[in-house]
Amino acid sequence: MAELKTRPNRASVGKFLKSIANVQRRRDSLVVKEIMEEITGVKPQMWGPSIVGFGRSAIRYADGKENEWFQVGFSPRKQALTLYLRSGFPRHQSLMNKLGKHATGKSCLYIKKLDDIHLPTLRELIERSVAHAARSGAHGT
Repeated sequence: MAELKTRPNRASVGKFLKSIANVQRRRDSLVVKEIMEEITGVKPQMWGPSIVGFGRSAIRYADGKENEWFQVGFSPRKQALTLYLRSGFPRHQSLMNKLGKHATGKSCLYIKKLDDIHLPTLRELIERSVAHAARSGAHGT
């Protein structure tokens, strides 16, 4: 398996977030940063050039190999604010039904703007994802 290109680095999370041109996306990113920092209890760190990650844990692939990854994170992409949640979404269907306007990928939650969603529900999804990552061998940084 090729080595992951998305790795933790020493780039400034604050500078990265301040550089977001879209005012709504920047504001929403700051809110998500605060929520994730509060839930994880760790300071954010840049992973690659555009992902803000919190904590660290091992991810295991079907072939048994492991890589280090963040517990939970987000990226203010052009199309949507992308949240990386480790616990998947099918097991949280009741929460997903209450969340509001969103889309999902395997472990990604796509939100156009926080005004479209129910923040307490988002907080609970993040809490569950962090708990799932912790059970998978997470450690703080």
